[in-house]
Amino acid sequence: MQNNQAKNVDKRQLKDTILGKDLLNKYTPKKDLNRKAANYIEKHLTIKSVVRFETCSSWMQFLTNGEMSVKRLHKTDACGNRFCPICTWKTAKKDAIKLSVMLDAVKEIEGKEFLFLTLTAPNCTGDELRFEIDRFNKAVKRLFDRRNVKRVVKGYIRKLEVTTDQESHITEELYNRKKGYFDMRGYKVGDANPQYNTYNPHVHIIVAVNKTYFTDTKAFVKQENWLEMWQECMEDKTITQVDAKKVRATGNSNAVLEIAKYSAKGSDLYHSEAVFDTFYIALKKRQLLVFSGMMKDYAKKYENGELDRFKKQDEAFYTHLLQSIWKGSKYENKLKELSPVELEGFNKRALYIEENDEVE
Repeated sequence: MQNNQAKNVDKRQLKDTILGKDLLNKYTPKKDLNRKAANYIEKHLTIKSVVRFETCSSWMQFLTNGEMSVKRLHKTDACGNRFCPICTWKTAKKDAIKLSVMLDAVKEIEGKEFLFLTLTAPNCTGDELRFEIDRFNKAVKRLFDRRNVKRVVKGYIRKLEVTTDQESHITEELYNRKKGYFDMRGYKVGDANPQYNTYNPHVHIIVAVNKTYFTDTKAFVKQENWLEMWQECMEDKTITQVDAKKVRATGNSNAVLEIAKYSAKGSDLYHSEAVFDTFYIALKKRQLLVFSGMMKDYAKKYENGELDRFKKQDEAFYTHLLQSIWKGSKYENKLKELSPVELEGFNKRALYIEENDEVE
């Protein structure tokens, strides 16, 4: 009897200790950033939309176990705005899983391999950004309409990404990131940054090709040929490089993570209100993730549940519901044990992994 009482005390102490910690250490900084973003976006939205944006993820329910060693998002009041730091993070996680499943399925069912292509161009000003993105989209279409490209491409997934350089002078970190560019032009650490307050739109593309593409000299397109075609499609001979390489592995490969990640990283997007306005005007209402050919067909199969067998199974057994409510500067948590009916229903629904907290 005393042993059972001691065990119950130990469990309560364990629960109290865990609930006292920041269980949502990945959500908390994004929720903090959400308030800053709300101040930037309020002039672009209706009052109702601003309130929804500002209160995004103010409460959440997670499936978990008694020790809270695993947790799985069950319900939340997400705003769904593409400029929300919380929602873009969640979308990136879901997209990474979706793309991984699609690539695994296409590789097994269709016997295809994948090429990872990155197309870029010189930086532009904020005023030019929207026009430059339009030019990119038209050039990508021209590239994939070329006869020698159409012959080898069975489908693709492409993602627009925009970065900005807001360093007025060349820091050591910036120099190390762009060493080749600065060395070629004679710039060193401490010099005025020639790319200050400019923007760089670029496109990452996963291309489905036949297995023979990488060994067939007639079908294979060399990197210098991709560069030449991209220069012609962009009508810009100042473009000096494209990146074209084989995707060595599917799953959460670098290619998948590059396509799934945000179109604008938080440190860029929320750098200042002026920078945010430039991104907002350029990216609003745009289709950022595009599927074509075979990959468009497999995106539909994924949504219809036809690729569920390629999803990883969630081996965790959930016994509790964790409710988290935002209280000004942190989440406060309450734990509730699932009823027998909830236990069966929730664990059946959670069989396949839809979100992956390791992808940010």
